[in-house]
Amino acid sequence: MTVGVLAIQGDYAAHQRALSALGRESVRVKTPAHLEGVDALILPGGESTTMLKLLENEALFEPLAAACRSGMPVLGTCAGAILLAKHVSNPEQSSLGVLDISVERNAYGRQLDSFVTTLSSDGSFDGVEAVFIRAPVIRSTGPDVEIVLEHEGDPVLVRCGPVWAATFHPEMTSDTRILSAVLTA
Repeated sequence: MTVGVLAIQGDYAAHQRALSALGRESVRVKTPAHLEGVDALILPGGESTTMLKLLENEALFEPLAAACRSGMPVLGTCAGAILLAKHVSNPEQSSLGVLDISVERNAYGRQLDSFVTTLSSDGSFDGVEAVFIRAPVIRSTGPDVEIVLEHEGDPVLVRCGPVWAATFHPEMTSDTRILSAVLTA
């Protein structure tokens, strides 16, 4: 399985290190041609408005949206979750519209308000360490979206079929359970 990591902005290298730790091959996606031969996708954290501009500049917006809708495993983290969302606020902006969620950008506050916490669940992700950096909050989910993990009542890891979104950065810890789950879903 070859995993494409959107590499136009943000910490895509951290995702590639996490994939390497799992023994997975990864390629950097910077142009539509880089999507060829990719079996899964990761949309990393970063600055979503900058990413949107670069996606348009590289004529990557539509091919990336089509790839995310193709049925392959996809993980969007932080800004990647914003890109996947159907609705974005604070401020409103366009997105790929792949996942039926509404997100509020930077809802936890500024860079100084970033934090690390351990998430509890009844499932296989109990005790996951979560790094929140200027993170969005998922304000609502569609009927087909499964809430996998919450923090203080807000969804922080959701999925709909093979498309997953995390408002935190699982790639910044040594715990690979979430990445493994996405790639085997």
